[in-house]
Amino acid sequence: VQLVESGGGLVQAGGSLRLSCTASGSIFSGNVMGWYRQAPGKQREFVATITTGGRTDCADAVKGRLTISRDSAKNTVYLEMNSLKPEDTAVYYCNYYQVTIGDYWGQGTQVTVSS
Repeated sequence: VQLVESGGGLVQAGGSLRLSCTASGSIFSGNVMGWYRQAPGKQREFVATITTGGRTDCADAVKGRLTISRDSAKNTVYLEMNSLKPEDTAVYYCNYYQVTIGDYWGQGTQVTVSS
C-alpha cells in the first residue's frame, strides 16, 4: 500500500488547512484510515481515524476543530483543520490499517501554524 499526502503548509493561528491522503496498491475492504502527528521533540500522537463504514474517532485535543472524512471510492481520506493553533504545528502522517496486512504510513506533510 502506498500513501501520498498533500495539503500541508504555513498558516497563521486561527486559519484553516485541508490535508488529503490517497491510498493505492493492495486496498482491502474493512480498512481504517487516519491521521497522526509528530511535533518536534515529541512522540507521534493520534489525531483521528475513520473506518470504511464512516465511523470516526478523534483526539480530545482536536475535537471541534479538526474533522476527518473519506471518499472510499477514491481511497482518499481528508483532514479539515480549522481554528488552527501554534500547538498544532507538526508533521502529519497518514495511516492505513487493515487487519490482514497491518499498518502503512505516508511520508508525512508539514503543518506550521504561526502565532
